[in-house]
Amino acid sequence: MSRVRLVRRPLAVAAMVLGLVAACVAAAGLTWASQSGKPPAPLGRTPFVPVPRGHWAAVPGPRAGRPVALPESLDIPAIGVRTKLVRLGLEKDGSLQVPSSVAVAGWYTGSPRPGGVGAAVIAGHVDSYLGPGVFFRLRLLRRGDLVYVRRSDGSLAVFAVTAVRTFLKSKFPTAAVYDPVPDAQLRLITCGGTFDPATGHYLSNVIVFATLRPGRAARTDDAAR
Repeated sequence: MSRVRLVRRPLAVAAMVLGLVAACVAAAGLTWASQSGKPPAPLGRTPFVPVPRGHWAAVPGPRAGRPVALPESLDIPAIGVRTKLVRLGLEKDGSLQVPSSVAVAGWYTGSPRPGGVGAAVIAGHVDSYLGPGVFFRLRLLRRGDLVYVRRSDGSLAVFAVTAVRTFLKSKFPTAAVYDPVPDAQLRLITCGGTFDPATGHYLSNVIVFATLRPGRAARTDDAAR
């Protein structure tokens, strides 16, 4: 049975959500400090990440043929993110794998490739006891900010943020994240909200929703976002 079919079954999807909870447990640290009476971990200055240059991928038609190229890296200049993308699958228990390092994000291979029809899913840690993770500033994204996914053929799948939401894990929007969609979209997921020291879990997930922008060459005014 393929991983894609597993993803679309309710029990498997629920297991994937539990996999994201596991990522929160493993990475818990900075938010716990802020909830224990200590000063919140400072965001600091956002690292400078230039707007990537390259050919913007075209919006796929409803009957796209062969799959788009595989994703290799992710850039989000607005929040200083530049990371390679590792591959994430499913664990033996059906839960979603998480990146072994808090410094990189991962593309879930059971979801569409970024820029193809459907909602591609990329997950990353928010922090660890050592410091911020790759998606530490994810909650700071705003509508219209651009997200760049570099693919193996050199093209850029460029997405515009449409919404940034925080959901309690008990109300995780499974359908909105994993169900099929008719166009090319992206979901960025990390942990957030309050950290519960009694359970060792963050209580929420931060989810960014984004839609593919039409293909064109990158412009200098995009750097001013």
